[in-house]
Amino acid sequence: MSEPVAANANAALQRAAALLFIHAQTGLHPGSGTALGTVDLPVQRERHTQWPVIPGSTLKGIVRDACRRAAGNNGDLFAVFGPETAEAGKHAGALSMTDARILAFPVRSLRGVFAWVTCPAVLERLQRDLKLADLGNAGFRLPAEPGKDKALCHADSPLLVGGKQLVLEEFEFERTGDANDLTDWLAVRAVADEATQKRLQSHLVVLHDDDFTHFVRHATEVVARVGLDYERKTVKEGALFYEEFLPAETLFYAVVLASASRRNGHSQSAGDVLAYVQCHTPPYLQIGGDETIGKGLCAVRLVNGKEA
Repeated sequence: MSEPVAANANAALQRAAALLFIHAQTGLHPGSGTALGTVDLPVQRERHTQWPVIPGSTLKGIVRDACRRAAGNNGDLFAVFGPETAEAGKHAGALSMTDARILAFPVRSLRGVFAWVTCPAVLERLQRDLKLADLGNAGFRLPAEPGKDKALCHADSPLLVGGKQLVLEEFEFERTGDANDLTDWLAVRAVADEATQKRLQSHLVVLHDDDFTHFVRHATEVVARVGLDYERKTVKEGALFYEEFLPAETLFYAVVLASASRRNGHSQSAGDVLAYVQCHTPPYLQIGGDETIGKGLCAVRLVNGKEA
C-alpha cells in the first residue's frame, strides 16, 4: 500500500461520524439574546439565510449533561467531552458537533392539518454535510427543483386539494412532482416512531428556496409573556415582553464527529467515543429556554447516515 493511501486509511480509522436528528415535541426557543425588532426574545438565526439554528456549543453542552447524568462524572465523560474548565489545558475532548441546521419546518395546511416544508438549498446542504462526515448520500437523490409557487409531494398526500393544489398558510402551490426518494430516506432516520414516519412520508413538501425562507422567517409563534403584580392584579412595569418560538414538529439535524481519545490512560477509538454518546444520550432532550413551562422538549436520534 502506498504512503498516501495508507495515510488516508489510517485517518478514516481515527474518525467516526453520525447524524443527530432533533424533532421538537413542544415549542422551541433557541434564544439569541437581545433583539432589534418588535420581538424582545427572538430565536437564533443564521446571519446570511435567516434560517433558525441551534448553536453547536449549546447542543454539545446539553448532550454532555445528559451523558453525565446517565454515566456520572468519570474519565470516560472527560475523554469524550473534555475536562472541566479548570483543567481545560490538559487535553481536548474527542467529540465535536456542528450547529443544528433546519431540515424541515411545519406549516399549517388547508388539508391534512400541517405540512413539513423544506427546499433544495436545505437538501443540498444536507448532502454536503453527509459527504463532509464521509457518510455518503445513502441513495438519497436530490429532487428536481420546484419553481416559485410550485411544490413536490407524494401523489396521494392528504395535503392535496383536488389532487393537484396545496394551500399552506394563505398561499396556494401547484404540485409538479414527488420527492419519494427523499421522504423514504428521511422517514427511517429522522424520527423513531412509526406513526410519525408514515406522516413524514405523506406530509413532506419541497418548495422553492424563497418560499421556504418566507415560512421560516414569518410562520413562527410569537407569544406575549407577562409578570403580574399580585396585589394590584396588573402587569408589572417592564414585565410585558414578546418571545418567539419555533413550532412543535420542527426538524433539525447536526453532524457529530468523533476522534480517538486524547486523554492519558484512555485508549478509546473514535468508534468507542461515538458508541458512548449513543449509549448514554436519552431519546428526549430539553433544548433552549423555558424548560419549566414545558418548552424545548425534543426527540433525538443519533444515527449513521448509511443505516436503513
